[in-house]
Amino acid sequence: MKLVFATNNNNKIKEVQSLIPSHITLLSLADIECFEDIPETQPTIEGNAIQKAEYVKDNYGFDCFADDTGLEVDALNGAPGVYSARFAGPQRDALDNMKKLLTDLEQSSNRDANFKTVIALSLQNKMETFTGICEGDITKTQHGTDGFGYDPIFRPKGLQQTFAEMPLSQKNTIGHRGKAVSLLVKYLNSLES
Repeated sequence: MKLVFATNNNNKIKEVQSLIPSHITLLSLADIECFEDIPETQPTIEGNAIQKAEYVKDNYGFDCFADDTGLEVDALNGAPGVYSARFAGPQRDALDNMKKLLTDLEQSSNRDANFKTVIALSLQNKMETFTGICEGDITKTQHGTDGFGYDPIFRPKGLQQTFAEMPLSQKNTIGHRGKAVSLLVKYLNSLES
């Protein structure tokens, strides 16, 4: 089975590739020569994931899945949420985003947050969605050098390390994207049996 993962984010591709069974060939947008920016204009994380999957299916004809992820911070009423990648502006800079978030939370004692990933799978003209959530909190400073995005300031519940301080295998086991991908894989495996 060949599936397009509708992303240009090499970090996401690496993370997901390690979770997908070997009988599924994962293609990137570059592999199908999709170089345009895929629209993400929906007001929800789920809406954006569906929009991206439909775009690839409609314009390129491939079965595919797309994900959208947001960091939802309790003290900020769920922000940055759907705007996580461009929280500090259209330049989509992870350091700027973290700096803005830490500044916004300076006066707050509530640092609870969750990462939410929704994967939308467009397969054989059907749409399915899979959601993974990881509860945690926002640290006061950055810790660790691995991962990407908000990983250096997000600490999963019950742990002392941020995502950026742990190996990818551990992050995949407990993280939002890993949880969503494992639901996707379970679904794909059920089709094979």
